Amino acid sequence: MISRREFLKTGVFGTCASCIAYTPFMSTISASEIYEEDEFPIKEAMYYKQLPDVRVECELCPRACKVADLERGYCGVRENRDGKYYTLVHSRVCSLNADPIEKKPLFHYLPGTRAYSIATAGCNIECKFCQNWQISQFRPEQIDNIKLTPEEVIRFAKEKKCDTIAYTYSEPVVFYEYMYDTAKVGKREGVGSVMISNGYIKKEPLIELCKELDAVKIDLKAFTEKFYKETCSGELKPVLETLLTLKEIGIWFELVVLIVPTLNDSGEEIKDMCSWINDNLGPDVPIHFSRFHPTYKIKNLPPTPIKTLEKARNIAIESGLNFAYTGNVPGHPGESTYCPDCKEVVIKRVGHTILQYSLNSNECSNCKHPIPGVWH
Repeated sequence: MISRREFLKTGVFGTCASCIAYTPFMSTISASEIYEEDEFPIKEAMYYKQLPDVRVECELCPRACKVADLERGYCGVRENRDGKYYTLVHSRVCSLNADPIEKKPLFHYLPGTRAYSIATAGCNIECKFCQNWQISQFRPEQIDNIKLTPEEVIRFAKEKKCDTIAYTYSEPVVFYEYMYDTAKVGKREGVGSVMISNGYIKKEPLIELCKELDAVKIDLKAFTEKFYKETCSGELKPVLETLLTLKEIGIWFELVVLIVPTLNDSGEEIKDMCSWINDNLGPDVPIHFSRFHPTYKIKNLPPTPIKTLEKARNIAIESGLNFAYTGNVPGHPGESTYCPDCKEVVIKRVGHTILQYSLNSNECSNCKHPIPGVWH
């Protein structure tokens, strides 16, 4: 077992404590029999309702899991104990690191700054191409964790000279209470918060959470229900509803689409997606088309051809979107931000490094055209 000191020093992902993959729907013993509650105290969930026969219904995400006593929801990190629903991962961190904000990626949010990135075990969908499946698809007792309170997170972020906390790597929705509490402390201490999410969350908790957040990045997996069902064990509609809610709230958000060869890379699908974004969210929502690399349950497909990413970016621009990017291709011109008016480079990037910054406040330094985002 890795020590707390080693964990904080290295910032590594939690290590699997067993070789048995996490099975979301299997019956479980009480979490109190798995680990010491003095080390990882449980906390009552914020969104659920009680049902007859000591059952509960989770009201956090679209799955609306109905959970019997001493069992857990799909995410594997919430448990019914005698008719009360608890999160088992509050302050129970399995991964942390100080990252460039561009790594999230967020390109229009405090560029050049760092984000103290944290995660717990668990997820409420299962993407077959998940890059962090070692933590997202396991239960908390199956991987190494350390206790890190919201106050400690903020203190360590300041020590690492991070302007922001990023809730990331796995799925922040499943550690909602921890994220919410940490963001509140951060706001009080002058440290921002961003959620890096699949967008699989109900409207009421999303609205409440966004009161404490500064920005959101949503992974839009594809634009068909077929892909969501077969490749992610989820649904597209709730994610689109999340995007509409973010637009309604007015919080800054960006989109990422991981382009998986043969599965979600058709020009027609990408055009439909971009047209919907332009019509419903507006032309200024940044969209990042990222390169897929074989992993987890999809190892039989090649990395996304760069030409496919370029095609997707061109379709987005032709559809009227002002800020379309290519991702996971360091040095590509599609990493940079261009003024939609004069077409000059306003932020030149190579990987996660900024080489040129030509913004005056929120305006292009060349033509004074406003560039939307959260700037210094």
